[in-house]
Amino acid sequence: MPSEPSKSASLPTSHPLQRLASPSPTVSSLIHFLGLSSFATAFKYLVDFPTPINESYGWHFQYLTIIGLTLATVTFMCGSLADMTSSQTLFQAKNALSTCTTPLEVLIAVLYWGLRSIDKSLVIPEWAQLPLMADLSFHLFPPLFLAIDFLLLSPPWNISARSAMALSTVLAFGYWFWVEQCYKHNGFYPYPIFEQVGLIGRIGLFVLSAVVMTGSTMTLKRLYAVLNGKIMETLQEEQNKKKKEPIVLKRPS
Repeated sequence: MPSEPSKSASLPTSHPLQRLASPSPTVSSLIHFLGLSSFATAFKYLVDFPTPINESYGWHFQYLTIIGLTLATVTFMCGSLADMTSSQTLFQAKNALSTCTTPLEVLIAVLYWGLRSIDKSLVIPEWAQLPLMADLSFHLFPPLFLAIDFLLLSPPWNISARSAMALSTVLAFGYWFWVEQCYKHNGFYPYPIFEQVGLIGRIGLFVLSAVVMTGSTMTLKRLYAVLNGKIMETLQEEQNKKKKEPIVLKRPS
């Protein structure tokens, strides 16, 4: 009788479009370790160099930057633990979190560096000046590490534009509600621009944020497709290869 191929051998270890192996104790583990080290350095700066925000209601979580950094840390912790344990559950949790965290960090970088290039005082009060490396740790390295993780170490996202817009809107206006709660206790906004533009301006900023975050989700999906290929094309190629492979029957011994 012909021998049956092993089912476990035929199962893919990762999505066909995933560029590098993950979870994995090699490259994947190194990237997650470097990311977590960078994030830890940023949090350490908040403790080592306190500002009036440290004593205010909401601590540094008044800043969207720190909320994003926290989510990035949780995302990479799941990825790192998955690398160490080969847990598909943790790997899937990392990928699910990435769908939200990566576009959010891209949004933070776009808004921060965009507004900073116009007028630094829009996003940084005078008493909160940041040295370059700290600035990069908060506003550049998180989206960079998360983008690398998504493009190289993750399967493609299956989130639609409508779902991305809904998620972005919930996050944007949820953050607005939180900022207003902090303002009631502290009497000031974390970002100077919130005070300068007034109520209508703040509404416009949060609507714009939801749109930009949705755009970052769709852009990242498109970039993934360009770098790693389209799903249907890859699957079709695999099917064609299987059709061309000859069937070898082994004689019974």
